[in-house]
Amino acid sequence: MRLNLNLATLPYEDAREFWTRWGMAVALLALFTLGLLGWTVRGWVEAGRDRHNIAQLQQMISGRDHERTQAQTFLEMSANRSTRDQSQFVNGLIHRKSFSWTLVFEDLEQVMPPNLHVVALSPVFNEQNEMLLNMKVLGDNRSAAVELVHRMEGSARFRNAQLMAESETSEGVGAAVLATYIPQDLQGSGK
Repeated sequence: MRLNLNLATLPYEDAREFWTRWGMAVALLALFTLGLLGWTVRGWVEAGRDRHNIAQLQQMISGRDHERTQAQTFLEMSANRSTRDQSQFVNGLIHRKSFSWTLVFEDLEQVMPPNLHVVALSPVFNEQNEMLLNMKVLGDNRSAAVELVHRMEGSARFRNAQLMAESETSEGVGAAVLATYIPQDLQGSGK
C-alpha cells in the first residue's frame, strides 16, 4: 500500500494540539451549557411552585368573593335592608367621630409655612373611606400656598396634595388646598 502525501497541498497539522485546545473550549462550553440548563430547570420548578401558590390564592379570593356576594344578597333582601342602612349609618358616625381635630392641627403645624394660616378646614370622606381635607388658607403671596403643597407631599401624613383654586383678597392671597390625610394610627398599617 502506498500513501500519497503531498505536504505542499496538505500541510502537516498536529492533531493532538488542535484537540487539546478546541477540546478544552468545547468542554468549558458544555459545562457552561449544563449550568445554564440546571439554572433554567430550577427556575421552572420554582415557577411551578409560584403558579401553584397563585392558584391557591386565586381560589381563596374567589371563595371570599362568593361569600361577599352571598352576604350582599342577604343584606339586599327587603327584610334586612333597614338593618343594613342603620349599620352603615352608625359605622359612618363612628368613623367620623374618630376624627381627631387635635392631631390634624398638630400635623398641619408641622408642614405650614410661617406666612400662611388656615381660614377654613373641612374633612370629607371619599368612596374608599379615605379622609380628604379641604382647606382654605390665606397668606402674603401665592408662593406660600405652593410651599404648603410641596411640604404636604413630603410629609408622611398627607398624600395627593393639590392647589385647587386661588383668589386675591384685601387681606392677602387665598387658596383652596385639597389633600388626603393619613391619621397616625393608620400609617403603620400601610393604608
